Amino acid sequence: MVSAESSNLGKTYSLLMIKSFLIWTFTLAVCLLVVGFPLVVLMATVGCLLSIILQSVMPVSAVLLVAGALIMFNVMAVVLAAGVLTIKGVHPSEVKWLSWLHGEADQMQTTVYAACPLTCEIKM
Repeated sequence: MVSAESSNLGKTYSLLMIKSFLIWTFTLAVCLLVVGFPLVVLMATVGCLLSIILQSVMPVSAVLLVAGALIMFNVMAVVLAAGVLTIKGVHPSEVKWLSWLHGEADQMQTTVYAACPLTCEIKM
């Protein structure tokens, strides 16, 4: 009885860790593409210059090598960061700025017009 409960708890914990890792991977990839757009442009510029320089040394695969290295660098950075956050136990639901990921609406303030105190009932 005890071993059945502990194995079920282990499965639940491992599924929670996998779910957390996948959510972190998705979130960090989206943030890299959206917020990190200037970084992506800078990496593309450096990659173009590097492939031009490497073209004289190895003319066949310079572009493929540089493009593959840049893509692998981005993928490894996202996976490594997601792994570190998952191992540290930071769940995406605990992070305040990820409310957009969970569909939690921010409380909006009601608009008060200049004529509203005369015509509206304001509840305080």
